[in-house]
Amino acid sequence: MRIAFYAPLKAPTHPAPSGDRRMAQHLWRALADAGDKVALAATFRSYDAEGNRRRQAALKASGTRLAKHLVRRYRAQPKAARPELWFTYHVYHKAPDWLGPAVSGALGIPYVIAEASFARKQTGGAWALGQQGAAHAIARADTLLSFTPEDEAGIAPLAKTRGCLRRLAPFLDPAPYQAARAARAAHRGALARALDLAPERPWLLAVGMMRPGDKLASYRVLGRCLSLIAEPPWQLVVVGDGPARHAVEESLAPIGRARLRFAGVRDADELAAFYAAADLMVWPAYNEAYGMALLEAAATGLPAVAGRWRGVPEIVADGETGLLSEPRDDIGFAEAVVVLSGDTERRQAMGRAASARVAARHSLAAAIKVLRPALDEARRIRTIEP
Repeated sequence: MRIAFYAPLKAPTHPAPSGDRRMAQHLWRALADAGDKVALAATFRSYDAEGNRRRQAALKASGTRLAKHLVRRYRAQPKAARPELWFTYHVYHKAPDWLGPAVSGALGIPYVIAEASFARKQTGGAWALGQQGAAHAIARADTLLSFTPEDEAGIAPLAKTRGCLRRLAPFLDPAPYQAARAARAAHRGALARALDLAPERPWLLAVGMMRPGDKLASYRVLGRCLSLIAEPPWQLVVVGDGPARHAVEESLAPIGRARLRFAGVRDADELAAFYAAADLMVWPAYNEAYGMALLEAAATGLPAVAGRWRGVPEIVADGETGLLSEPRDDIGFAEAVVVLSGDTERRQAMGRAASARVAARHSLAAAIKVLRPALDEARRIRTIEP
């Protein structure tokens, strides 16, 4: 099947690394591995970070013009070259899809959304126009693939039918992470030398871009929590960078320079080595949908201490692959870090369980098993509609 792929928040080709970009890339690969021919429809970003109504109106106008252009371009192609399905990844009030509904409607092809969310509290607020656009796209979709129960509950009232809803667990290709884990000793030795880390001490790992908003909030929580802990004598490695770097450094300063190492931004292969070499992932995951870094850590066999926010329990199974603390419970988070950082045997058992859970539920192969029938159902729905 020929698929037009679009991500209104961040295209899979976007230069800035993020969990959202990685998930877009994983979806692209899953579709291609399933035998589909995937082409990027547009790199247009409909994202409005600040709730600026004029910007939202301008983005809608730009999107409307681009949609018309795409329709003309596709209609000028031979029918055998036109897309047979439109696939949009990640739709919500800050990044609505102004392209997919218009193009798919004009061409008469199925429209699929993966990871849509709808928060009714945004209705009439600063993102009112974006909220309207997201609602229209969700209601128009022939198939809605939800990553978390929270998202599914939010979009269910807007869906054409209950049958449009399908659950697709966040996923990745576990192979490179498993390979990194197999080379743990080599990675740990190399990072110990590069970052001046003591191999005999527990290594805590935090991975996240340093930007204002929820990411910075997570770093602030992490700094507060870890500053409460004296023993065991762990060291914290931080992977990431961004415009809030100074604020992140201030937030983590209370834990002490001797315990802290900043590693900057790393590519996927390097990041896998960090997961493999570490002893425990620590991430409060403030208001995160699920946490791509938590999934990558699990794939590498790295247990986690995380906050019980939104879809995080879908990734970190409390007591099985890590420990979850309640949101805004600094003491609970700190206690969980103390428990796991001081118990090697339990960490190793949780790491094995995490790797097995990813292979069974969050792998590329598992995703393809969901995607293929979901797309076939979208085509069937489109065929029988008047």
